[in-house]
Amino acid sequence: MKRFNLLVIAACFLSFTAGAQQKHLLSFNDTKALQDFLNAKKGTYPLISVHRGGPMKGFPENAIETFDNATSHQPVVVEFDVALSKDSALVIMHDDKLDRTSTGTGPIGNYTYQELQGFRLKDDEGTITNFKIPTLNEVLTWGKGKVLFTIDVKKGVPFRKIIEEVRKTKSESNSIIITYNANQAAEVHQLAPDIMISASVRGKEDLERLNKMGVPNNRIVAFVGVSAPDKAVYKYLHSKGISCILGTMGNLDKSAAANPGKQVYYNLVADGADILSSDDILLSGRELDQYRADKKISTKYLKLK
Repeated sequence: MKRFNLLVIAACFLSFTAGAQQKHLLSFNDTKALQDFLNAKKGTYPLISVHRGGPMKGFPENAIETFDNATSHQPVVVEFDVALSKDSALVIMHDDKLDRTSTGTGPIGNYTYQELQGFRLKDDEGTITNFKIPTLNEVLTWGKGKVLFTIDVKKGVPFRKIIEEVRKTKSESNSIIITYNANQAAEVHQLAPDIMISASVRGKEDLERLNKMGVPNNRIVAFVGVSAPDKAVYKYLHSKGISCILGTMGNLDKSAAANPGKQVYYNLVADGADILSSDDILLSGRELDQYRADKKISTKYLKLK
């Protein structure tokens, strides 16, 4: 009997471990598949966009290991930041300076790529990890068949260089390039007409401006801000086939954490948000799991491994 109990406990432990390591992977064969997935006229599959990759204890922001960890919790959009080293290598880092998130000090542009490889990343509590500062090429190569990316391009980094790496790694089918104004969106679309663009769209006028500058609706994912817009904004954008990203990092995340019983994330999606850009993958993920289950929402582009 004792041996039987031990075997049951061992089996349960192995089952739990396997479940904890299960990956939620998003896979798109080509850009047409990605456009189909994001077409709000066909209905959307609500997702979490993990801000700076979903950092948590032991997992620093903007690290491939952190991105991979996020997939063990949810199918995710991974938002990350691209900066330039002294020798013009495209590296992943949010801040202009290295101090907060790595063992380095001073501006990232003061160091060559090789020098940057001597530093290690720190998690949000300041604990040094074994993880290195990755390059854009390494991130895009890792992400194929795993996640959808939104690429935040830091000031001074040419969009042309980002697009070259997307082309080189054949990542057009899982990359969205973030822009902050209509001019940037038009530039990206001119350089790469097939690649999806995250553009700031708060209403009809913003979308019409983008259209007049040559950016079509079927290449736009609308970032609607960091506070929930009127439901009419979602309805209008959805009628154009445009999915909407709502930034919950900041006040909305804080509200959700302070009021877990109010299902803040659940209600934001119910009101029309398609993607929530959050710093809290655990709470937001649980509420989106519940929403997708309640509404019986699934997608052929999700694979569990």
